[in-house]
Amino acid sequence: MLFNTPLFFWFFASFFILFNFVFVERRKHLWLLLISSFVFYGSWNYAFISLLVFSAICDYSIAQRIEDNADNQQRRKRWLILSVVINLGVLGIFKYSNFVLQSASDFIGLFGVDASIPMLSIILPVGISFYTFQSMSYTIDVYRGDMKAHKGFLEFLAALAFFPQLVAGPILRAQHILPQLDAMPVPTWSNVKQGLMLVVVGLIKKTFADLMAGPAAMAFDASVPISSFDAWIGAFAFTAQIYGDFSGYTDIAIGVALIMGFHIPTNFNLPYISSSPVDFWRRWHISLSSWLRDYLYISLGGNRNGHRTRNVFLTMLLGGLWHGAAWTFVIWGAWHGVIISITHWITHSAIGRWVDDHNNILVRLTKIALTFYLVVIGWVFFRATSFGNAMVMLQQMHGIGELGASQAGASIVMSLVVAGLLVMHVLDALRIRFADALESRDWLLWPLLVLGFFITLLVGDPGHDFIYFQF
Repeated sequence: MLFNTPLFFWFFASFFILFNFVFVERRKHLWLLLISSFVFYGSWNYAFISLLVFSAICDYSIAQRIEDNADNQQRRKRWLILSVVINLGVLGIFKYSNFVLQSASDFIGLFGVDASIPMLSIILPVGISFYTFQSMSYTIDVYRGDMKAHKGFLEFLAALAFFPQLVAGPILRAQHILPQLDAMPVPTWSNVKQGLMLVVVGLIKKTFADLMAGPAAMAFDASVPISSFDAWIGAFAFTAQIYGDFSGYTDIAIGVALIMGFHIPTNFNLPYISSSPVDFWRRWHISLSSWLRDYLYISLGGNRNGHRTRNVFLTMLLGGLWHGAAWTFVIWGAWHGVIISITHWITHSAIGRWVDDHNNILVRLTKIALTFYLVVIGWVFFRATSFGNAMVMLQQMHGIGELGASQAGASIVMSLVVAGLLVMHVLDALRIRFADALESRDWLLWPLLVLGFFITLLVGDPGHDFIYFQF
């Protein structure tokens, strides 16, 4: 069930009526939310509901055992290790089994041996990467003493299955969502209006993202050499597509939750105006970057003991692998590990100190442009179907190797791609700046919401999958 389809609108409208006007008691609210989440998730494949419940049972029980053994650190650690093994084991089996088998087969093939290792017929459960990280962070938080083990399995299961963000995030922390489920907030009229603004903005961004898919595919999936200009069109188009698609999804998820009265943290904050790769990861997929920082980077040692570069690189490498079972994602993660490490080095060098002392508008714009360039290079690996495909794209973008002629109307297509990218960022900036003021002006708010909704119906093609569903 996709956010950008009439089916979801009917589903959510029915849920909202039942949630607010029929089942008004807290316990009934909880059951309605849980059942609705199962229906929502089951619309893809009901068989995988059992896997979600299995994860919830394991981590809920393990967290209780960790808390019960407060005076025995060794036992607490064993229970935590069990949670990590179960969660990563489930993720590994469903997401990485064939990747490991194919990599092993390719490696053996380097020695002239035809391994022909059979692949497994495994379906990747939608959203498994998100709810696995969410569930695992709960046991880690209890182990660290950041929160108490929750008393109430139904609330924990509802938190894990919370349908607005279940399939593509943001990654919710138990510390954030469980207290809200305990209180079961009643949505206010302000919540509804702010939530609808987010939903409409998300739908518009998704519409723009779908329009960018064509120019991106023409470049990345081309069977003949293309011009340098066309290669840049494709790279910029995917840069716009993935931002509009993923941030659009999370806008809708946050908006839908807000209409219900629940607050989900912001997941994007104008990432393409970042002034450095470090700043980019403070603005892009914030729930994942903060998760990797708090549960992986810090666990590896963080900035301590002079191993920051190693820890940054390993964190981003594994962050890349989290996105998908392919070497292109690993390279994308490694790329960001390298440019973040270089950023840290430059920041503490004489060059960095000079930049800080001369941080005028020209310097800031230069930093933004350079960061954007580095991010675009990374997206080439993220979108490419193989390492070879990525290298061909990068060569074509920089005028190296065999090049083709530019397509007819290439300048117009580039203008539209850049305009789409700018419009999405301007739309976000205006919402951030004027959302509160707009909420109090119904005479302006409702016409804009209706206009935005009809734009998505007239220009867009409802029903396109969201990119991050595959992760």
